[in-house]
Amino acid sequence: MLDAYQDNRLSKTLLWSFSALVLLFLMLPTLIVVPLSFSASDLLEFPPREWSLRWYESFFMSSAWMAALRTSLILGILTAAVAVPASFLACFALNRLGGRTAAGIYALLLSPSVTPGILLAIGLFFVLAKLGLVGTLTGVLAGHVVLAIPVAVIVLYPALNRFDWAQAQAARSLGASWFQTMGGIILPQLGLSLSTAALMAFLTSLDEAVISIFVANGPSSTLPKLMFISLRDQIDPTIAAISTLWTVLISGVVLFFNLRDRGQNA
Repeated sequence: MLDAYQDNRLSKTLLWSFSALVLLFLMLPTLIVVPLSFSASDLLEFPPREWSLRWYESFFMSSAWMAALRTSLILGILTAAVAVPASFLACFALNRLGGRTAAGIYALLLSPSVTPGILLAIGLFFVLAKLGLVGTLTGVLAGHVVLAIPVAVIVLYPALNRFDWAQAQAARSLGASWFQTMGGIILPQLGLSLSTAALMAFLTSLDEAVISIFVANGPSSTLPKLMFISLRDQIDPTIAAISTLWTVLISGVVLFFNLRDRGQNA
């Protein structure tokens, strides 16, 4: 009995140690970027010999960087606002449809997530060019929504499949309309899944660079695209400062939703 307990404890210790090493390996590049952003040098230097906030000042005082940041945040919000309702309606229809047809449509909805990004970007470029949307916020939004829908579908489809539809049938039998049933019974119980899907769609848009490089231009340029161009033309610690702020922003959003969901489940 004691030997089994010790073996189980050893296994847990080894598992936690391995998980900690993997987490450290994944976080190490980010942890290195943070001190780089506080360097006073004109080049990326680790460890910094002198400390300064000059690169954060350079970022916040730059109209080009601020415009790209504003565009990225607007696109992230719009992407979530478009992708989540569209994905919810698609998943609702798939749940009602069922069978092989639903499985085929589900695979089609997920296809952008398994298509190489460069191929998807080229295809979108030619489609949007025909429509005259290249270089516009609408065109970039369309590209981001295409990538965000698979992420939202992955979150929402299992949630709808687990939902107890007997509640909706009971509401309908008591005289509630479909809109009343949807707003009063279905959506409130799927709130956690919907907020998670919105968060994932928002973060997908914030992180997207390939489609933005092909489709965005001028005022529609996003922060990831501007960062890519900056790295191509000239490397300075401003990129490290932006990466640090981007990491803090995304971590803050994830933490906020996590704490809110825990509060709702408590």
